[in-house]
Amino acid sequence: MSDSPPGVSDLLGVLAYAELTAFLRLAEDATRYAPSLTDRAALGGLAAAEYAHFELLRDRLASLGTDPEEAMAPFAGPLDDWHAQTFPGDWLEALVKAYVGTGIALDFYREAAIGVDDETRELVDEVLADEGRSQFAVERVRAALEEDPRQAGRLALWARRLVGEALSQGQHVAAARPELAALLVEAAGEDISRMFARLTEKHGHRMAALGLTPGP
Repeated sequence: MSDSPPGVSDLLGVLAYAELTAFLRLAEDATRYAPSLTDRAALGGLAAAEYAHFELLRDRLASLGTDPEEAMAPFAGPLDDWHAQTFPGDWLEALVKAYVGTGIALDFYREAAIGVDDETRELVDEVLADEGRSQFAVERVRAALEEDPRQAGRLALWARRLVGEALSQGQHVAAARPELAALLVEAAGEDISRMFARLTEKHGHRMAALGLTPGP
């Protein structure tokens, strides 16, 4: 850890718990909502990829002399709250959450990793790889909207709620873990607004890919 700035354990800890919960939620959504066995298998495959990412982060924490459970513990509450407050009601909401809601959260972590050591940054890039989540969600949501365009309004509202809740929980985490917040500030330099502009732009691209309107 001597070559890494303060906050790296927090970054790896929040990512590890995010990947672990992503695995559990995707597996649950596959069982609960997938309309076909093909969809269930595809979403299950994405869940397996998330668990593999969790293992990489867990092992990296252990190699740094940090207990993985202790590193993840501070983030269990905020992330569990986010999932509880954004529980999808159906298959399409689950897909939008996996793509849009999770996407903007991971964008924050990617920004925070800009200033860390090379090995950690390479690991973060690896675990934040898309693994086919985008294509899977985009294809199915766009097909559903072509079949029933009336779904677009409610899904756009749902996406905005996901992003609002993600930003709110992110603020809670940053307030509670100042060293993690410092990574974001350092990565952004003097222009925090530019960082948020990048996040907003990426969110807009995701919404457009789904055929939805980003909104205010």
